[in-house]
Amino acid sequence: MGLISWIVFGAIVGWIASMIMNRNDRMGCLANIATGVIGGVVGGFLANIIGGHGVSGFNVSSFVVAIIGAVIFLGITGWRAVR
Repeated sequence: MGLISWIVFGAIVGWIASMIMNRNDRMGCLANIATGVIGGVVGGFLANIIGGHGVSGFNVSSFVVAIIGAVIFLGITGWRAVR
């Protein structure tokens, strides 16, 4: 995926993860993008460890892996964006 694809993918994944973790009102666009991209990396790493496939483009399995990674990231860090 290219840079623009990662930004769009990260924005969507970060937004969904922030809604799941009930932090949507505290996170802005840039925080959602960063959370989604980091979630894709974390989720892909964890998926590869357990023998699955990581993030490989715009498909359902990549979104699920990235959302799980983003939720884990938000849960561990407790990231709360400043309004």
